[in-house]
Amino acid sequence: MNRIIRSRWQRWINRRIPRSDVQLLTQRNLFILPTAAGVVFGMLLLIMLITGINYQNSLIYLVTFLLGAVFVGAMHQTHRNLAGLELTLVQAGEGFAGDEILFRLRAAAGKDDAIALTLSSDDVSVRVGHVPSGQSVDIALPVPSAYRGYLRPDQIRIETRFPFGLLKAWSWMRPVSAAVVFPRPIAAPEVSSAVEDGDQTASSRSPEGNDHAELRPWREGDMSQRVMWKRFVRSGQMVVADWEADKGSPQWLDFNAFPGTDHELRLSYLSWLVLERSKSGARFGLNLPGQVIEPDSGPAHTTRCHRALAIWGEKKPRDALAEPHGTRSYMDPGKPTNATPGAKP
Repeated sequence: MNRIIRSRWQRWINRRIPRSDVQLLTQRNLFILPTAAGVVFGMLLLIMLITGINYQNSLIYLVTFLLGAVFVGAMHQTHRNLAGLELTLVQAGEGFAGDEILFRLRAAAGKDDAIALTLSSDDVSVRVGHVPSGQSVDIALPVPSAYRGYLRPDQIRIETRFPFGLLKAWSWMRPVSAAVVFPRPIAAPEVSSAVEDGDQTASSRSPEGNDHAELRPWREGDMSQRVMWKRFVRSGQMVVADWEADKGSPQWLDFNAFPGTDHELRLSYLSWLVLERSKSGARFGLNLPGQVIEPDSGPAHTTRCHRALAIWGEKKPRDALAEPHGTRSYMDPGKPTNATPGAKP
């Protein structure tokens, strides 16, 4: 029974407050009810009124009606505190699974000041002290994530209890835009990519079998599979085979280089490898089933690769399906399992 009531209530709210990145709070979508303190206050007023009637005491009447007028005035002020306020989703952030993703909002007050606001999503809340009339304030609301993919809070609640805390007025914003959550980086095992790169494959350019590599001292950020371990055992010198120095060919990060591994774990491995390559400033390409990102370097390339890993195999969230911590991965059997460099993403 409770499930049916909640379902009907949610459908009514969804019709009343459709999804939008801009929400203007009006009489149509504002709600107001007494708080626990307000309920106790009202009961005391009722007791005082009954007492005044019983004893025909003018002073009790005066205090009762005075406090009743204060309650009515507080109700109007609490409602007016949110009326005319406009919430805009400025930016849906990005981050790694398990972290809090920032949603940047802008609250613009109408003809009246907005005081003592609270914005919340799930169990996370942010307080805003004062939004002057006709001005705006930027707010960063952290939303917890657990899975890679798209993250869109079903509802962002805005509430006020100003001035006396006897009543609370609230509404919701139901954003359309979704944040992108990258796979959680997990240290990857040493593997070789089989993606073709010119006349050679990445697996054929092993440190022990290529005489055209340039040797240089090991630097922080170099991958362990590029270290000449036999030379290190013989001489104690940590040197690295620099394949890029000979041909300038980058190293591919290949989804298919981890056979027998769960798809989500592969994406976490690739996320870690992308971070490692970006720290060393090396050029690299990313090979995913159905999508290939050509070799490049720099922060923009790193972000592009992380986004590709985040949304691979994912669909944007739908109104009928709301996940509290982001979309979960799924495999589309119609997608190809292999891709070659140069294919269109």
